[in-house]
Amino acid sequence: MKAHARILILLSARSLGTSSSCTMSRVKSQAPVGNNQQTNGFKELQGLQCIAPLVRTVEETPEPIPARVKGTIPTWIKGSLLRNGPGKFEFGNQHYNHWFDGMALMHRFQIMDGQVTYRSRFLRSDSYNQNSERNRIVVSEFGTLAFPDPCKNIFLRFLSRFEKMKPTDNASVSFIKYKGDYYVSTETNFMHKVDPETLETKQKVDWSKFIAVNGATAHPHIDPDGTAYNMGNSYDRKGALYNIISVPPAKEGPNDTLKGAKVLCSISPTDRTRPSYYHSFAMSENYVVFIEQPIKMNLLKMATCKLRGKNFSSGIYWDPNQETVFHLVNKQTGMVSPQKYHTKALSTFHQINAFEEGGFLMVDLCCSDDGQAINNFTLQNLRKSGEALDKMYNSLAKTFPRRFVLPLNITSNTPLDQNLNTRPNSSATAVCHSKDKVFCTFEDLHSDDLLDYGGLEFPHIHYNRFNTKPYRYFYGCGFRHLVGDSLLKMDLDGKKLKVWYQPGLYPSEPVFVPSPDATEEDDGVILSVVLTPTEDRNTFLLVLDARTFEELGRAEVPVNIPYGFHGTFDSAEN
Repeated sequence: MKAHARILILLSARSLGTSSSCTMSRVKSQAPVGNNQQTNGFKELQGLQCIAPLVRTVEETPEPIPARVKGTIPTWIKGSLLRNGPGKFEFGNQHYNHWFDGMALMHRFQIMDGQVTYRSRFLRSDSYNQNSERNRIVVSEFGTLAFPDPCKNIFLRFLSRFEKMKPTDNASVSFIKYKGDYYVSTETNFMHKVDPETLETKQKVDWSKFIAVNGATAHPHIDPDGTAYNMGNSYDRKGALYNIISVPPAKEGPNDTLKGAKVLCSISPTDRTRPSYYHSFAMSENYVVFIEQPIKMNLLKMATCKLRGKNFSSGIYWDPNQETVFHLVNKQTGMVSPQKYHTKALSTFHQINAFEEGGFLMVDLCCSDDGQAINNFTLQNLRKSGEALDKMYNSLAKTFPRRFVLPLNITSNTPLDQNLNTRPNSSATAVCHSKDKVFCTFEDLHSDDLLDYGGLEFPHIHYNRFNTKPYRYFYGCGFRHLVGDSLLKMDLDGKKLKVWYQPGLYPSEPVFVPSPDATEEDDGVILSVVLTPTEDRNTFLLVLDARTFEELGRAEVPVNIPYGFHGTFDSAEN
């Protein structure tokens, strides 16, 4: 999925300095190089830096502490960068197995008048509280099966294998907003309302109390009127259904959470006993786009994992022999399009954008030709070093930004077996095989120089103004390591790349914040939390000019932060 290497480069690892010492924008000759063999367009990297300190337990910082600012942080930035991710990887002498299992640690970087403060808190979920009370893992997570109570006798421990496994409420993936309130979310039916200023845990909310779903993604989309859209599965005796969900924008009272949420429609999987795993979905002005990928969930294995003594992730597998299918749902009517758009087997965790233009629906996403990555991100793998780490990284398929062009006006008169994509300068294809099936191929949203940075993931755009609309820029992390090791800006006009990179530093997902009087799409800044595994308590918030991709400033905080997942900017103007 991602990458990094030990490199020779004309940069100062920790200086603020000029743009030439802090970024690698536009200077492709300075791209990270490896003393390695070429494989499928990539160099096989050697000598990767051990990043084990980035996936270790840290202490929370519940009271705000000041950061030391170097350079200049624009005074127009007023608000907080909120981030979420795992921060505790063991209880007592019992350790989690997978990166996704760690207990949620919430972070807040408050920015005001050019200054920054930092605080963090562990989410006080039921999982966290029960594990803490017993000083052992008592709630199973994605890659870790909870151990039987050692105080029980052998017979009772055996019987505990037949107890129904309860879903975790360890909401460690992202910060999201419904009806003006902030929640932290994972992919089960539970999320938690939190105070975005103090990071205190306020209320546990169960999706299944409002609509008939057993979970929801941590990546909802928001319409301009505030309506939120999401997806979640439901299960019955026949298996699974995929459900498109909407949540109204207005609260009906101070204690309202998800009241008024509804299921717009349900989509049946190709095999209801083996539905696809999905982490997110795409949305255009008129459509929700669900991508049914061949990362499959064996429901029988997952339902019996406790009985079999296996973890939840053991039921997830990649089937490269199945095609990927795009399902379109009309947001206004809830009708599922009878046309299905097929492509070869691919996997995707995050979409970039989707928009309609000239009778076509463009779906831009980060995707890979292999779907085994989800089971590769164990803590054991992330903590490897030396040749074992190199081998692990080089075995992973890389993720690229790609565009699919879906023709919307398919009728009985649509010609068969010819490319329907008439958009100029587009190499994507869409061939109608029947009135219900269109087979598509993608076009790359990058040039060959992206290969030097290990592909791109954690995409971000100027969401409030350009989500569901034609756009020019997107941002992401480059992955020449198992976690992001560079920040990237892609200009779709010519597929030009700008890069911020410093050896030994690992930036988080970039978050775009527009300037107050922005006229251009990239008027604003990029915020990213940057970590290093070699220096203790040397984390900083990085601020880049989004247009030039040059460093404006950084705010150093004397804490250790594990590498996390997703975040959002909470504007003080709101």
